Amino acid sequence: MNNSKLQELKSLLQSHNLWAKKGLGQNFLIDEDALDKIVGAADLKLSDNVVEVGPGTGFLTEQLLDKIEHVTAIEYDSGMVDLLVEKFESSGENLEIIHSDILNYQIQSSKFKVQNYKVVANIPYYITSPLLKHFLQSDIPPSLMVLLVQKEAAEKICGITGKSLITIETQLFGKPEIIDIVPAESFYPAPKVDSAILKIDVFDKPLVDIEKLKDFLRIVKFGYSQKRKKLSNSLSAGFHLKPAEIKPFLDEADIDLSFRAENLEIGDWKRLVKVLTKLGK
Repeated sequence: MNNSKLQELKSLLQSHNLWAKKGLGQNFLIDEDALDKIVGAADLKLSDNVVEVGPGTGFLTEQLLDKIEHVTAIEYDSGMVDLLVEKFESSGENLEIIHSDILNYQIQSSKFKVQNYKVVANIPYYITSPLLKHFLQSDIPPSLMVLLVQKEAAEKICGITGKSLITIETQLFGKPEIIDIVPAESFYPAPKVDSAILKIDVFDKPLVDIEKLKDFLRIVKFGYSQKRKKLSNSLSAGFHLKPAEIKPFLDEADIDLSFRAENLEIGDWKRLVKVLTKLGK
């Protein structure tokens, strides 16, 4: 790996009296090959609008601006915002730098067209799940997401290492795939684990009717609330019923009574939700 990015990063941080803040999950990507793969996975066209989360010192931002006309960069760290404003002073209308917590930011606030946008970002590990919910379950979801996330989280989202709540919550809205693995030494400072470039092709509409989505997500959360227990026990706790009262609904939905939440595919959940909504709770 070329050390030029590392030297450039250290110089930028030092000149602005900044450092990587562990509490913000700041691990700066310095691998040019990985940066190229992230941008390549986004399949960018000149007219595309991209939202970048946590641009940091702007290495990925630079590559995005080489490909497209409009980037909305949302940065939580005020020091990094000042650095970005100075670094990209000549970018003019092509770049909108916003000082905000992405989880509180509404994409409609951007000055660029938001009806069709992509999210491309190296994100802090700890916001992976809430960030996916924030975008995928928004009124104006992106058409595509390319995120650099923890390898273990990417494998879980794709269902490679078994299913969890984040698997279902993601695959309900799009098709995830791992583009490549990025080793820990590709970052400064290096995290303790490897990362993965995760691409999510977002569906035009979720796999569940919008009017039923709230009930669907609520019941799936019930199912995963006690993931080591049988589904009947988890659901009974969620609905405040006895397991024996849940079993007839599992039978009607053709769900094996020995199953745990992780055994169910989205189609199984759809059948189960359909019958459980009869409980009216």
